[in-house]
Amino acid sequence: MSLVLGSVTLPRPAVVLAPMAGITDRPFRRLARRFGCHLAWSEMIASRELLRAQGNSRSSHNGARSLRMCDPNDGDGAPFAVQLAGCDPEIMAEAARFNADRGAALIDINMGCPVKKVVGGQGGAALMRDEALAGRIMEAVVNAVDIPVTLKTRLGWGEGDLTAPSLARVAEAAGIALVTIHGRTRESLYGGHADWSAIRAVREATSLPLLANGDVRTLDDARRILRETGADGVMIGRAAQGAPWLPGQIARGLVAEAEGRIPPPGPSLAERLDAIAEHFEGLLELHGLERGLRVSRKHMGWYADSLSGGGPFRQAYMAIGEAESARILLKTFLDRLRTEGEDALPLEKAA
Repeated sequence: MSLVLGSVTLPRPAVVLAPMAGITDRPFRRLARRFGCHLAWSEMIASRELLRAQGNSRSSHNGARSLRMCDPNDGDGAPFAVQLAGCDPEIMAEAARFNADRGAALIDINMGCPVKKVVGGQGGAALMRDEALAGRIMEAVVNAVDIPVTLKTRLGWGEGDLTAPSLARVAEAAGIALVTIHGRTRESLYGGHADWSAIRAVREATSLPLLANGDVRTLDDARRILRETGADGVMIGRAAQGAPWLPGQIARGLVAEAEGRIPPPGPSLAERLDAIAEHFEGLLELHGLERGLRVSRKHMGWYADSLSGGGPFRQAYMAIGEAESARILLKTFLDRLRTEGEDALPLEKAA
């Protein structure tokens, strides 16, 4: 049975790309979907900053960036799913209305970001410590829009404070359509291992559709997290950095196994290299030459990690301060890899 969220229909199990600040912008989302990812979330957008920028031609750099991040036109006809962060119910509701009016198909509320700046402002994971306020935010956002509202959170603030099951029940009562659980606490940040067994407690606490998130890097990981949590799908975050094809590869593998087929191979080296070149150009188009080059450095570094000769390329790329020079260096590097063929990709990275 499919997972229906308003105008968005996802297969079960669904495989979606996590919202990641500074990463899941338009070029990254487009690539992920092209390779078969079922849904790709926007970057996390600060609701207060967004509303400050609305209608303000002299808005701050951050405000202008927030407006750009919630542009619903990715150019491939896919539904736009936007994640909002904040701690004020009225501001969150207004930011949700703004995005719904612009064409967003889904709104996600962030109650899991562990970053000090977000938590210090009482947003993100800090809301797990104030269930009453969390409930008011969810109710305000749900009541503000006619599109489905979802929630992404963590297991709790710390190991002795696993409040996710209770918060999921609050979410269900507030009209939330789906909940995603990252299997770590705020205190654990991104260290250690995600506790998939603890996500099962959320499955048992609510009838809401559930996505499980944390340490899903392979098809086998996806199989196991689905089995251990009883979730309706998986969300993939950091494992897709430098591999925007990974969520789609896992999605195709799950479908093949459900149909009794052998999972298909991942994209070829040529397809991956073409994606890297497209990603670079997309970043320049979206962000402009100067900022686009700066943003591209982390992505090209991640790509370089899995390619032969990636170390020297990374070092040279990070030293370049002009977009055209970076384009030439990247083309030279990718052309060499195309000539080398599959020898350019270490075997342990080919899966």
